[in-house]
Amino acid sequence: MFDFHTHSLFSDGVLLPMELIRHAVVKGYKAIALTDHADPSNLEFVIPRIIQACQTANQHWEITAIPGIELTHVPPKLIPDLAYRARSLGAKIIVVHGETIAEPVVPGTNHYALKSDIDILAHPGLISEEDVRLAAKRHIFLEITSRKGHSLTNGHVAKLAAKSDASLILDTDSHEPDDLISQEQAIKVAIGAGLTESQIEQIWVNARNLVHRCNKKA
Repeated sequence: MFDFHTHSLFSDGVLLPMELIRHAVVKGYKAIALTDHADPSNLEFVIPRIIQACQTANQHWEITAIPGIELTHVPPKLIPDLAYRARSLGAKIIVVHGETIAEPVVPGTNHYALKSDIDILAHPGLISEEDVRLAAKRHIFLEITSRKGHSLTNGHVAKLAAKSDASLILDTDSHEPDDLISQEQAIKVAIGAGLTESQIEQIWVNARNLVHRCNKKA
């Protein structure tokens, strides 16, 4: 199992970063990214601490722990600059909190995120076909999620991604240890989104490619 969207107590999760990574190790995860929520107020606080936890875990445990960040509920026009700052601070995975129908995300967030140096647009809600094409053009992953509420539009995202040949990734958006899922559960989420067997296999290929991309940034 690969998971590129999780939260520790440095934002709204309940576990220390290494506690979260340890739970992933026990569940048999191959890779996990820690992507705590951030805005202009806390980038410099969160990212160095996540980096330290990931470096320690990678030295001692059989898992690839990746330091990242999720830019969350920020004015859309600020996303490109914040993504640049996050990358400069050492974030290897940059997620943007997309326009989920479960929260009052500012309209335009999806579009500005997809014009920025990011890796994943999380739970993009009722994303437009134009923005899905932009994701495909810029090689930014669109997220299929197991997270309650955010997952309501998985089918819409999957359908438009197939139409525009955009790449998908499957994440948990975990905040608690029980949010982490097995590979078998992930497959059920993907099937529920309407994905075929070959499309699900492509998600695992995408995940391995994303880990490789992060390793090249080391």
